[in-house]
Amino acid sequence: MCRSKQRMRWDMRRCFLDSPIGSLHAVQDKLTLMIPGPTPVPESVLKAMGRHPIGHRSGEFQAVVQRTTEQLKWLHQTQGDVLVITGSGTAAMEAGIINTLSRGDKVLCGDNGKFGERWVKVARAYGLEVEVIQAEWGQPLDTEAFRLALEADSAKAIKAVILTHSETSTGVINDLETIARHVKAHGTALTIADCVTSLGATDVPMDAWGVDVVASGSQKGYMLPPGLSFVAMGERAWQAYERSDLPKFYLDLGPYRKTATKNSNPFTPAVNLYFGLEAALEMMQNEGLEAIFARHARHRSAAQAGMKAIGLPLFAAEGHGSPAITAVAPDGIDAEQLRKAVKERYDILLAGGQDHLKGKVFRIGHLGYVCDRDVLTAVSAIEATLQSLGLHSGNMGAGVAAAATALS
Repeated sequence: MCRSKQRMRWDMRRCFLDSPIGSLHAVQDKLTLMIPGPTPVPESVLKAMGRHPIGHRSGEFQAVVQRTTEQLKWLHQTQGDVLVITGSGTAAMEAGIINTLSRGDKVLCGDNGKFGERWVKVARAYGLEVEVIQAEWGQPLDTEAFRLALEADSAKAIKAVILTHSETSTGVINDLETIARHVKAHGTALTIADCVTSLGATDVPMDAWGVDVVASGSQKGYMLPPGLSFVAMGERAWQAYERSDLPKFYLDLGPYRKTATKNSNPFTPAVNLYFGLEAALEMMQNEGLEAIFARHARHRSAAQAGMKAIGLPLFAAEGHGSPAITAVAPDGIDAEQLRKAVKERYDILLAGGQDHLKGKVFRIGHLGYVCDRDVLTAVSAIEATLQSLGLHSGNMGAGVAAAATALS
């Protein structure tokens, strides 16, 4: 290259770096994910995933499957099967539904957000008779409504109760333990739970609560990229599997269970994600379940305290906020414009509202590989952005102070 062209390129680069936009983007790879998924991935997990792939029918890979299977049982607090599907959390939930139910079965489906709505749609797509127990978005499901519906079912026509534990769209945690207890008292129905943003964030003792099917996904509390989903099946769920006549092939859990006894998979698994899974679960075991749950509860408290101190109302009903995500409904402020400003100024990505909540709600994810510093940074970025836009209604620094107090 001639010297004049070299100088021209250098002058253009220097001009770009001296500009406001250039300065922001001169530091690469600094995006901070504060959304409910995908969540941040630890360096050790990324390095594990960077290994050269190995044969998925090899003894070496079977050893990885064996180790991760035991780790997954530990995380789910179950002695039953935890099966791994290459797919999203929706694949896990759909698998749980179609492997335990039959055409025309009656189910109760809890709907208090986007994902509750999804399971209603999935159940109806497979020809199930769906009775919806609904709550306003931002409110928890009414456990008494489930109890009354189940107790009134003297004919035992209800075959399953399907619900979301942590409703990602609204930041609400539902009372899975109580609902599962009512289902168990019914004697016939199964509990099928979407624990996609609760598993690895809060206590979900599958066996102790009597939950029959638990579905989750890798890009949440597992601290992995998207691509793996997990279906835990209890003994009652497997009994229902023998009767199930809904169509299935890739999501037929029978072959997954059969090959799992040989530490294998019926289809080609995501080999490198398994490497990351083993590393992530080892990190979680080193931290310990109680410490993980306490960390997420602490971050929920900090995020909530910070937003309240700034003067931003929470969207989830008081006392029912999810440990995975805090939904905020800023009065008189366009939530999408605020998210955009935080992203542009600080390279922090917050989640937006879904469907009718778009522009009315933003959500702070504090799920998975998140530390105290991340929560403080997000709260301070939101506060500073509001201040710069002339929208901060309280004392500057009140949000950070409240969050810091909650963390301590």
